[in-house]
Amino acid sequence: MDQIRKKFLLDLCLWTLMAPLAFVLRLEQFWPSYTYALLIYGVVGFITKAVLIYSFGLHRQVWHKIGVRDLYVLTQAIGLGTLVLTSAAFLLRPHLLIPRSVPILEGGLALLVLGGIRLLARMGHEREQGRVNNGSARRVLIVGAGEAGTMIAREMIRHPEAGLLPVGFLDDEPSKQRQRFLGLAVMGGLEQLSEAVERTKADEILIAIPSAPGRVIRKMVEQSRKSGLRYRIIPGVYEILSGRVSISQIREVDLEDLLRREPVKLNLEEIVGYLENRVVLVTGAGGSIGSEITRQITRFHPKQIILLGRGENSIYQIERELVRNWPELDYRLIIADVRDREKLEYVFQLYRPQVVFHAAAHKHVPLMELNPDEAVLNNVGGTRNLVDLSLKYSVERFVNISTDKAVNPTSIMGASKRVAEYVVEWGAQRAKSGQVFTSVRFGNVLGSRGSVVPLFREQIQAGGPITVTHPEVTRYFMTIPEAAQLVLQAGGLGQNGTVYILDMGEPVRILDLAKDLIRLSGFEPGVDIAIEFTGLRPGEKMYEELLTAEEGTEASKHEKIFIAHKTGLPQHELEILLEKLFEAAASRESSEIRRAFERLVPTYSSSRL
Repeated sequence: MDQIRKKFLLDLCLWTLMAPLAFVLRLEQFWPSYTYALLIYGVVGFITKAVLIYSFGLHRQVWHKIGVRDLYVLTQAIGLGTLVLTSAAFLLRPHLLIPRSVPILEGGLALLVLGGIRLLARMGHEREQGRVNNGSARRVLIVGAGEAGTMIAREMIRHPEAGLLPVGFLDDEPSKQRQRFLGLAVMGGLEQLSEAVERTKADEILIAIPSAPGRVIRKMVEQSRKSGLRYRIIPGVYEILSGRVSISQIREVDLEDLLRREPVKLNLEEIVGYLENRVVLVTGAGGSIGSEITRQITRFHPKQIILLGRGENSIYQIERELVRNWPELDYRLIIADVRDREKLEYVFQLYRPQVVFHAAAHKHVPLMELNPDEAVLNNVGGTRNLVDLSLKYSVERFVNISTDKAVNPTSIMGASKRVAEYVVEWGAQRAKSGQVFTSVRFGNVLGSRGSVVPLFREQIQAGGPITVTHPEVTRYFMTIPEAAQLVLQAGGLGQNGTVYILDMGEPVRILDLAKDLIRLSGFEPGVDIAIEFTGLRPGEKMYEELLTAEEGTEASKHEKIFIAHKTGLPQHELEILLEKLFEAAASRESSEIRRAFERLVPTYSSSRL
């Protein structure tokens, strides 16, 4: 006899036996007065219970992995059985003397017994598995007794084969301290890590606070290193959009975790309002920012997404991700260069985009110093093409991705992005009613292509040295998902002609960044991996700015998005100055291009460091 049939018969027998037990408990002496009533009630109940066990699939439940959902189904089946038998007792009452409380008492006993044997089976299985695995299991102290922490502890208990044994929690929330979750004590706040490690004999620290800022994670990492323990983390809120946490998501602490900030709170209604059921065009869709914007857009149910990019490999990669994660999404892939006006017009004519996110750009500062004509043609010319076509084809929302390097630019790349902001503002002045053209300015994003973090990782893998331009150079940083979410939010604010500035937090010393990355890789800075200073490269600043001295900001409706007061747009001569810039680019003469930028952007200086 197979296991399913055995469980069916066991459930049926136990539930059926609850009927005479209910009679015994309800009546001091049910024999022989109630014998006939019990017999009829038992037969009706036997048939009813067999049908319910089969219909609700109780016999197919895996007892040693029983969960809340399984117990809920069991409760539904027994509840329905109790209702049927109570009705039967009421209808048979003129002919049979069946106490009305018997079906209710029987239902309670059945829930207790059938639920109990399932829980006992699970406890026995976990104890047996634990006996097999706990000898080699790593003892894990979990930092964070919130939903994520308790969920991951439950996963460890349910899956002892993973070789992880939770031994306690730490949490700064006073209401949680001295409490127990899943039988595990909250042993104090984060400051008590050393004492908790000693008391629990922990082998590993797991940071399970998805919303924790970087300073908290840095503190935990430093204390774990002092204790000589391994430390790991579960993903942050940007990585767990579903809210589900599992053992497979435990990973090593990364640099992004140390720089993590408070999660962005989005006004979803504003974003849905301009994205839902719209045709959305993303340029540079295969790049770091463009691909993340695409991922974020999928949450807001667009009618169609047009992925436009110049590199076929990067567009192919984001397509594979869409096929895997959002198979229901309607999208189109376009290999095109934003400098190609005719191809862009074909795309606009064919798909009629209603929202445009312009993320295509050359952004590598030293390379653009060597190739200034390409910065002009791509960053400025491509933006002008898209703005012109967006005006012509009545695009509702145009969002240009800009950079902090556009402020008081010392590089060709920064100057080209500043002029791109001018072009978008020029488009805003010519927009029809219902059209919005904006730019969003922010600093470096961690892990983006060409950024410093991937370079440092490569250098560490090669055994060093790590090269830093200057010991005091600083930069603003945010994660790619955070930047993309704020871009979507800025697009939803809807003020035409505005340059939005994202709150980048505090600037970070690149030297500190390098040291953190070396330590996270298991090495000691200056001992295992050397750090060399190479000097600032052409076009680079010691520090970046988000505003010019003249601009100033005002608050927007979102706490992390600000509005620049003035942009420096040369109102009456922009088109003439642009033509001179394109003529200089066509000549390929670097000095002519720089002079043209100086006429367009008075704050541009190629000698400022």
